[in-house]
Amino acid sequence: MRADTIRFLLLVDADAAERRLVAATASRAGWNTLGAPGMSEATELLSGPHGHEIRAVLIGGWDSVNGPALVRALRVDRPGLPIIVLAESGSIAQAVEAMRAGASDFLSRPVAPERLLGALSVNADRRRAAGELAPLSEKLAPALALEELVGAAPKFRAALAVAAKAARHRLPLLIVGEPGTGKETIARGVHAASQRARGSFHQIDCKAVPANIIDSELFGHVAGAFPGAFAERVGKLVEADGGTLLLHEVGSLPAETQAMLDRVLATGEVRPVGCNGSHSVDVRVIATSGSFLGEQFHSGLAQRLSGTVVPVPPLRERSGDIPALARHLLARIAGQPGIPPLSIANDALAVLMRYGWPGNVRQLSNVLFRAALQCQGAALTGQDFPHIAIQSRFSGRSQDFPPELSKASQDAAVAGAPAITLFQSDGHLRTLEEIEADVIRLAIGHYRGKMTEVARRLGIGRSTLYRKLGELGIDNLG
Repeated sequence: MRADTIRFLLLVDADAAERRLVAATASRAGWNTLGAPGMSEATELLSGPHGHEIRAVLIGGWDSVNGPALVRALRVDRPGLPIIVLAESGSIAQAVEAMRAGASDFLSRPVAPERLLGALSVNADRRRAAGELAPLSEKLAPALALEELVGAAPKFRAALAVAAKAARHRLPLLIVGEPGTGKETIARGVHAASQRARGSFHQIDCKAVPANIIDSELFGHVAGAFPGAFAERVGKLVEADGGTLLLHEVGSLPAETQAMLDRVLATGEVRPVGCNGSHSVDVRVIATSGSFLGEQFHSGLAQRLSGTVVPVPPLRERSGDIPALARHLLARIAGQPGIPPLSIANDALAVLMRYGWPGNVRQLSNVLFRAALQCQGAALTGQDFPHIAIQSRFSGRSQDFPPELSKASQDAAVAGAPAITLFQSDGHLRTLEEIEADVIRLAIGHYRGKMTEVARRLGIGRSTLYRKLGELGIDNLG
C-alpha cells in the first residue's frame, strides 16, 4: 500500500473487546486502527509525526463531562477531522449532546459492521460539502409510513403510488434517485405496508462494503472458507428470511456477486461461501441506485430488479414541497431531548425554497437540524440559514438552482397550500386532467395500493378507476 493511501482510525477510550471488534471491521476496508485510552494520548498521536495519516476518530465512551472537552481538544489541531461517537443504544440525549459538542456523526451500540464501514466511508469522504452534518435526524426520528411522506409534486406522488402498489406483492423492487432523495425511507415504507411487516428489515450498503467481503456479507460463509474466517457467519439474505433486504447502491456489486444474487432470486436458495449446501429463503429484495441499471449490469438481475421501478425526483424538481417538508422535518427534529420545540418563519421558508438542494431531502434535514441546535429563540428565521442564502447567490453549479417558481406558487406553498399542486411554474392553473391524476396518485399512496378502498373513497367503481388510470396514463404502477 502506498504511503499516500494509508488511513488510520484513531479509537479513543474504548474497552478491549470493542477495540478488537472495531479494528477487525475497519481493517476490511483498509483502515489501520490506533488506540488511545484518553485525551492526552489522543492529542499526542494527532500532533505526532504520523498524525496527518489519521483520517477519522471514533470515541468509544461518551460522558457529559469529558466528552465535549475531548472533541474540543481534537478539533484544535485538526478542525475538519471527522469525529464519530459511539452512543448507547436509544440514547437520543447523548447523541444530541455529542453533536452539539462538535461531533460529526454517532453510532449506536452494539456496532453493526456495515454501519461502521458506512459511517467511515461517508465521514472520511473529502468530497463531502464542508460543514454538513451527518444525517443524525434520520437516525433519531421514527420510520414513516408511505401515506405519511410529505410531498404534493406530481412526480413524487406518482413515485409513492408505484411504491404503494408494489407493497402488495413480494417481487423485487428498484428505487432510483439521487443521494438524499429518501430512497431508504420509501423502502422502509414499502416493507411496513407489505405482508412482511412483521418480518425483519435488513440493509447493506453495497458501495461501502469492500468487494473482497461483500459475498460474505450477503451470502454468509462457513468457518475456514478463506483466511480470517475463524467462525461461521450468517449472511444478510438468510437473516432477512421472511422479511425484506435493502441493497443500497446495488450497481456497486461486483459482476460475480451480481450473478450469484440473480441465482438466489431465481431459486430461493442461498449458498454460503465455502459451503456445499444451501439455505432456502423467502426474502423480498429492494434495491436502490442513483441511476437506472445500465448495460454493464448483469442482464438477468437487472431484469428481475427492474420489474417495478420507483423513480424518486430530486428536491429541486419539487420546490413547492419545501415549506410543508421543512415544517414536517422540523416537527420531527424539535422536541427530541436537548432540542426545544421550534416553528419556522415564512422568510426562512422563502430562503429554503430559493436553494437547489444538491443533497436533496437529507441535506434539508441536516440543515434544519443544525439550525435547531444553534437556535436561541422559539422560531427559525431567514437569519438562521446564512450559508444557504450565500450558496444560493454565488454557486455556479446548475444543479443547485431550483426551477423557476411563480410568486403565486411560492406564496401558496409558504402559506400551506393543499396537498395537490394547482399552479404551473408560470402561475397558470394546471389542467383538470392533471389535477385529477394527482388526486388518484395521492389516494393510491394514502391507501397503500388497496385499489378497492381507493375506488370507494373516491366515490367511483373499480372498473371506472382502472379506466381512468388507463386514460390518464398512470396504469403502469408496478
